[in-house]
Amino acid sequence: KRGSVVRKIEGIKPRELIEAVNELSLSQTVVDISARGEPSAAKNGSFNDELKKLINSAPNMLFMKGSPESPKCGFSRTIVGILNSRQIKYSHFDILSDNEVREGLKEFSNWKTYPQFYVNGELIGGLEIVRELDENGEL
Repeated sequence: KRGSVVRKIEGIKPRELIEAVNELSLSQTVVDISARGEPSAAKNGSFNDELKKLINSAPNMLFMKGSPESPKCGFSRTIVGILNSRQIKYSHFDILSDNEVREGLKEFSNWKTYPQFYVNGELIGGLEIVRELDENGEL
């Protein structure tokens, strides 16, 4: 709350993430999803299935460098500013914390850059798309 992490979830754990989002959504704007602490997805089923679960783990999902409280690049900082200015609730995943997710999501989404913003499991786009939607009043 107010710029501090309230709860951290380690790994791709969609059920735990959904519970946390539901629990915190009334008072929390952002849920932090950190590096996966579980064995490789190749051992636990299809990696693409794991990516789909991660993408769909929250209604609005931002894959970014760093966290909303501490973005690690200007593009991530800017998209966080846009989403926060519109009071859009979203969860995020720090792609710097997991190279497998970082590289896999580029291929899965056919979108080679970050940040990537998803709504209801659908890729909206990166910063330029989100900025354009914001400027046109469509965000």
